[in-house]
Amino acid sequence: MPTQLPSKGTLYIVSAPSGAGKTSLVRALLERIEGIQVSVSHTTRAMRPGERNGVNYHFVDVESFEHLIDSGDFIEYAQVFDNYYGTSRAAVQALLDAGQDVILEIDWQGARQVRAAFDEAVSVFILPPSREALHARLAGRGTDDEATIARRMRDAVDEMSHYAEYEHIIINDTFAHALDELSFLVHAERTRVTRVRAAHAPLLAALLSRVEDVE
Repeated sequence: MPTQLPSKGTLYIVSAPSGAGKTSLVRALLERIEGIQVSVSHTTRAMRPGERNGVNYHFVDVESFEHLIDSGDFIEYAQVFDNYYGTSRAAVQALLDAGQDVILEIDWQGARQVRAAFDEAVSVFILPPSREALHARLAGRGTDDEATIARRMRDAVDEMSHYAEYEHIIINDTFAHALDELSFLVHAERTRVTRVRAAHAPLLAALLSRVEDVE
């Protein structure tokens, strides 16, 4: 049975095939809403120009990553495009305990692992409006050859086949509309009675006290 560690923040799982616009949507969400941030994952892939260790990822070698696996330090980890990616359990829990909402940008494999450990996690899957649009977005990056794009399309179809495992689906056709839907979802989660009860216990106690107690 999954165990939910005590937390004040909400844990969000956001998954999508490559090219669906997940990263852009999450980045825009962080600019729009306070009190939410993306967990910085560990990875064995090489650092790209402009990236910073500890900001974009915690960049480690394969040996170090496998040691963290053996130590049980990851909530989830997976191998994607020949590289490992993983999420630190302690780092996520510290943020949640501090009242921060946390977003994990992970694939369906990682999502399954996270749901097994955090049964209150909110899962969202981002879909493109069509196969043609997805291919155009991948090709429009101008960084991959046709063989790589073809492989990414095959991987995207496999990723999208798991959409039904998620609670929420957002189709990223119009970026502004998709961002609104993601924002509304976060705001709605913050109004759940369990969240309000934890965040506003003194207010609720005062509102429900007997009249003679406050006169």
